[in-house]
Amino acid sequence: MNPIIQVKNLIKKYGDFVAVDDLSFEVFEGEIFGFLGPNGAGKTTTLEIIETLREKTSGTILVDGYSIDRDANAIKNIIGVQLQAAGYYPNLNLLELISLFSGLYNVPTNAELLLTKVGLQDKAKAKYKALSGGQKQRFSIATTLINNPKIIFLDEPTTGLDPQARRNLWDLIREIRNTGTTVVITTHYMDEAEVLCNRVAFVERGKIIALDSPDNLIDQLVSTGFERPKEVKKANLEDVFIQLTGQKWMME
Repeated sequence: MNPIIQVKNLIKKYGDFVAVDDLSFEVFEGEIFGFLGPNGAGKTTTLEIIETLREKTSGTILVDGYSIDRDANAIKNIIGVQLQAAGYYPNLNLLELISLFSGLYNVPTNAELLLTKVGLQDKAKAKYKALSGGQKQRFSIATTLINNPKIIFLDEPTTGLDPQARRNLWDLIREIRNTGTTVVITTHYMDEAEVLCNRVAFVERGKIIALDSPDNLIDQLVSTGFERPKEVKKANLEDVFIQLTGQKWMME
């Protein structure tokens, strides 16, 4: 597999505080890569540096062969970054918002087709503030696709969603990956990372402390003799919720 993101010896300091401490890793083209860790571990800082939104102290970063030191504008043209809710005008409808962002990117966009990709074609004339939580998150992901990026960065995309909306969003993220787009995701839900990610990196105090596929990391833990204190059943309470209340994601 070819690396599309290469980070080598990345350091970010704020005065005497080291937020990112000699970090090195690669993200492969076409994978879903999870960047995991507690709050304050350095995840957001690292991703914002890769996204060219924050300056590094030292280190080397290549994104699809482009250097963040020399080719920041080229990198911006091939990535999509999920905005937080505060980044939207609540009284504009979805078609108007896509038109606005399309103008900012200076790229032509078929807004109706883009909304169809994320299951929001029936909400095209709805105002952003009228959307449900799951619909807002799907629209947020839609905006990352406006410039047809090679890589998208999703920051805790399912936080606050009910189990049905979460799983619907998982399906959408997989569909985006299946079109050839590389996905870098942060999440505090380990079940989400286990289901979605090809590989995950655990970050603690600015350092990567583990990097592998979820299956391999779990197998390594089990090999130490670790056992869950409670027997794992074939289903969990979230599965019960889905079966009892499950709806088609278009109807969310």
